[in-house]
Amino acid sequence: MLTVLIATRNRSRTLASTLEAFTCLRSPTSGWKLVVVDNASGDQTREVIASFQTVLPLTYIYEGTLGKNAALNTGLSSSDGDLIVFTDDDVFPHPDWLISIRAAADTNPSYSIFGGVILPRWEIAPREWVSYVPVAPVFTLTDPRLQEGPTEPEFIFGPNMAIRAEVFDGGTRFDPRIGPRGDDYPMGSESELLERLGRQGYKAWHVQDAVVEHFIRRHQLDKAWVLRRAIRFGRGQLRLSRAAEPTAMPSWPRVFLRMLKRLMRIALAKMKSNEQELLTARWELNCLWGHVVEARLSHRQQCSPAHKEAK
Repeated sequence: MLTVLIATRNRSRTLASTLEAFTCLRSPTSGWKLVVVDNASGDQTREVIASFQTVLPLTYIYEGTLGKNAALNTGLSSSDGDLIVFTDDDVFPHPDWLISIRAAADTNPSYSIFGGVILPRWEIAPREWVSYVPVAPVFTLTDPRLQEGPTEPEFIFGPNMAIRAEVFDGGTRFDPRIGPRGDDYPMGSESELLERLGRQGYKAWHVQDAVVEHFIRRHQLDKAWVLRRAIRFGRGQLRLSRAAEPTAMPSWPRVFLRMLKRLMRIALAKMKSNEQELLTARWELNCLWGHVVEARLSHRQQCSPAHKEAK
């Protein structure tokens, strides 16, 4: 048996479409259950979930502490079986999704982490500039060049990943200090856990036939949204690097030199009306600015009276 785990917050309309798609899933012969954790939603989330409880093997849980990772940790306590499949409240899995993940886990016993293909489902047709930005951190889509077989944990993303339950039996959990918590946060909800497991020696496998489509909303196809996301991505990258090497510190002269070079590229791209170079340089600049923001916030937290008392 396996458990599918979703954390959701204030996305009742999208969640309804996702759960409707789940009713079309083919079940693995060993069975499955679905756990949906309501992370302090203020909309119709609970009612939407209740409307599917007669057609899906569904368990509803409420978690009042804000944060996707806090909600996932709560959901883990209600999981059953030997495999936990994680996904999001805005995905549309292909019918054989769970069968493909189950088969990969059963035929590769020395691997503990499994990730599948994430394709886009655009709310509106994307414009050409979308191809100028990295689709993995911007839209959480997998690289189409990936092939069935061993892979690195960094190529597995939250909307389509599975981890053996035994990994969590010893107390391993998601870090609630990273990932979605309101509008302003360092990205890296599942990435932090996956990188941590990779350092511990757990191996990852890419499952080519396990496919989901990730819903890309209209507002996400706005350059201003993409550039704000670059800052959150940069914050998360610094947080992840510090998790891997706690004593390591960025070379701030080098960071600021890189920022200066991006500013020069931006100015030149504007002069030449080069839209691709302009957007690429602005994305990279905002990622670097995210490093600065995260470092500043971390310093404030370490200097706060509450942090000093905790120490």
